[in-house]
Amino acid sequence: MTRIDYYQDPDAPPANSIVVAVTAVIQDDTGRLLMIRRTDNDLYAIPGGAQEIGETISQTVTREVKEETGINVEVAGLIGIYSDPNHVIAFIDGEVRQEFSICFRAHSIGGQLRVSGESKEVLWVEPARLDELNVHPSIRLRISHGLEDRAEPYYA
Repeated sequence: MTRIDYYQDPDAPPANSIVVAVTAVIQDDTGRLLMIRRTDNDLYAIPGGAQEIGETISQTVTREVKEETGINVEVAGLIGIYSDPNHVIAFIDGEVRQEFSICFRAHSIGGQLRVSGESKEVLWVEPARLDELNVHPSIRLRISHGLEDRAEPYYA
């Protein structure tokens, strides 16, 4: 593993960085959710990643989803902003990142499922089967909010 997610853990190392990141809740026509199994921590997650200089945040969503899953998407709305200081991610290089992720709803507009250097499994999952997967609580919260189709974005 190249990263460890700490959540509400009093023994977690203190954060030393914050990076703008995105995640995306993407459902197919039958309501299945696009998920990846991460290579860096072996957890299932919705696709996403860090914004790069020169990109809009929507471009970050489309690039990250394509890189990790092979699926082309169009951003359709904002689900929420997740910045819980009780969730930190420790990387093997010494960076300890406080969670900061903007989660979007997006629609598939093409592409073929494929794995990448960041995803060792890519799959469409029935929401009723999510409990069968090892998903971090912060990702579960984003999925829950995305499936609720909330009128207002979440922020905390």
